[in-house]
Amino acid sequence: MMLRSALAAALLIGVSSAATSAAMAVERGGTLTYGRYADSLFLDPVLNDANVDIWILSNLYDTLLQPTDDGKGIQPGLATEWKMSDDGLTLTLTLRDGIEFSDGSPITAEDVAWSLKRAANPDNGVWNFLLTSIKDVKPEGDKTVVISLAHTDPAILSALTVFNSAILPEKAFEASKGETDKDKAQAFAEHPITSGPFMLASWERGSSMKLVANPHYWDKGEDGKPLPYLDGIDFEVLPDDATRILRLQSGEIQGAEFIPYARVDELKNADGIKMELFPSTRVQYVTVNVRSELDGKKNPLASGEVRQALNYATNKQAIIQIVTHGVGTPMTSFMSTATPLHAGDKPLYPYDLAKAKELIKKAGYADGFSTSVLVLAGNQDQIGIGTALQQMWGQIGVKLELQQVDNATLTDQYRKGTFAMRMAAWTDDIADPNEITSYFAYSPTIGALHSGWKNDEVDKLFEASQQELDPAKRADEYKKIQEVFNTTGPIVPLYETPYPVALSKKVHGFLQIPLGNNIFSKTWLDK
Repeated sequence: MMLRSALAAALLIGVSSAATSAAMAVERGGTLTYGRYADSLFLDPVLNDANVDIWILSNLYDTLLQPTDDGKGIQPGLATEWKMSDDGLTLTLTLRDGIEFSDGSPITAEDVAWSLKRAANPDNGVWNFLLTSIKDVKPEGDKTVVISLAHTDPAILSALTVFNSAILPEKAFEASKGETDKDKAQAFAEHPITSGPFMLASWERGSSMKLVANPHYWDKGEDGKPLPYLDGIDFEVLPDDATRILRLQSGEIQGAEFIPYARVDELKNADGIKMELFPSTRVQYVTVNVRSELDGKKNPLASGEVRQALNYATNKQAIIQIVTHGVGTPMTSFMSTATPLHAGDKPLYPYDLAKAKELIKKAGYADGFSTSVLVLAGNQDQIGIGTALQQMWGQIGVKLELQQVDNATLTDQYRKGTFAMRMAAWTDDIADPNEITSYFAYSPTIGALHSGWKNDEVDKLFEASQQELDPAKRADEYKKIQEVFNTTGPIVPLYETPYPVALSKKVHGFLQIPLGNNIFSKTWLDK
């Protein structure tokens, strides 16, 4: 109820802000300086798997279709029309007239076909699972693209809104230095030619990234002129939460993401600042490595009884109060309540210390054990969670070490599967449960959050769901997947929350949709 109230209030604030912006005459020009918690890693839409990349890519590249502002539907993007054949195996899309890349070259049906084939290639990245149904993509003239599907796919339209299906210029990419696709992507991403509202101007890794307006962008603003309204965006990398807030309060930056919930009320009452809580699909959890051995030693976390013990020893309500100041709500499944086909109406693993002690003893660890969790250095919320878990798990004999690391180190250990546990959060990128399920539970994608967890029943159910057009049958498949994962999976589910973003009152039109995308194309500044 608390989260629903917070989201409802945030939604009203968003509506009010939108109405106010519409009533005011937009002003063009100016550069917005925005504080980020971490730098991007690699600006290629296909070969990445990190939000620090994704939420920048959505401003650099456009997709054929785009998510609606509420994150639940689709709307035209580079394509204005689309039609599925009666047998559900052929999708025909019509491109906009006169669309161009940032260098002024035309965006053609050939570029679209090449981009989608590259994104669907199973050898390219981890996100191709969203497009595995694609058998072929063919251009028909300059404006028509025909996608042939190997099987029916209930989520194919939603998949065409996701960052990895972004449209890139084929000739420029293929002319980049390198022998392999990854080599070419590395070279191209240093000076990318883009299809979205902004272009990359400069990038000082670990410090700042500057985007400037794409003069060839297709969309128009309220004044009938091309978007975006801003001349550019300067992203400053400020990992420490307190530093981001101080820079915002001093006026050095005009926006800051991932505000600690402990500071939300303070900033709501601060002069010159708008504290926004945008509705989201964000869930907070701890990823647990379940491989039988870690660093050549037996891994206690491989035991399902140990993982259940950790869950029952975690007082989620206490963490919600301590870390989110009541803004969060306990998870009722591994996916958020805003995710389509979410199943579950009760909080997972209610606090039960006696049961936790019984399970840890049954698993053979009556005397406890030592383990560690990766925490993003300077992140007040993650440190708060970790400190609470240290105390809670200590009551069942588990000694937890907090390993504070930078984002690059955290990501590297995560992808290599060398971590014991990792503090983590997830946001959907698609209005469908297939993405989070593939990433969390379907072992062929990334080994279930790089945890090493595998369940044959879940794998089969997920594969069936990818082709099932009967809504009731598909809902039942996802219900069963959630039941299995929620009881045996490799996470400690904590809570779901809105997105906390603080902005100067001079900023108008910024939106973070429930799928996480930061939308700057209609953002403008008071002069």
